[in-house]
Amino acid sequence: MRPAAATIVLGLALAVGAPTAWAVTRPEAAAGPSLDRVLSAPAAPTAAPPGAGTMPPATVRDASPVAVPAPPPPVRIELPGQGITAPVDPVGVAGDGQMELPEDVARVGWYRFGPAPGEPGNAVLAGHVDDREQGAGALFPLREVAAGAEIVVTDATGQATRWRVVSRELVQKQVLPLEALFARDGPPRLVVLTCGGPFLPEYRSYRDNVVVVAEPVADATP
Repeated sequence: MRPAAATIVLGLALAVGAPTAWAVTRPEAAAGPSLDRVLSAPAAPTAAPPGAGTMPPATVRDASPVAVPAPPPPVRIELPGQGITAPVDPVGVAGDGQMELPEDVARVGWYRFGPAPGEPGNAVLAGHVDDREQGAGALFPLREVAAGAEIVVTDATGQATRWRVVSRELVQKQVLPLEALFARDGPPRLVVLTCGGPFLPEYRSYRDNVVVVAEPVADATP
């Protein structure tokens, strides 16, 4: 059973330990159109097939269910313009309701109960921004990603898909649009998250999330 998006709290689990250098060179809070505008954009309309609206001819089908192979999981994410390259691990939901993340800040988690990159809906990847002992995480430079930047995701078969960033926004964790971020239908999108904003010592975490949304590049197969 796949947990509903409403139960996934990307709250205080997206950072551990003490901050490194976020506040030293704080970037602009947003790039590209707003998150709400991007996530609410409808899928591109498709042309109706010939004969639409008429009764189709009767067909005979095997009553046995057809097994649909699961799409290969992502295993690596790269943002060449920011020097980001990191292995990706499938993750689920922790006991406290938060999205699991790899303990190693050099790795990124893919939410395995949602779409894989390239499937309809939002493929969600997230990782720690930093850690007291480990230092800056793989997604630390995410805060500086500009609209138009390229993201490359490689799956377990070695197939790479390319994505173009359309939006980057700093959003307080308490008001993250979880249902929209974890949508399982609609046009394929890639959502990449890490922590950002001011560090809250009492929670040992950051107040906000950096949310990057990217759309597939046409003819993305290299």
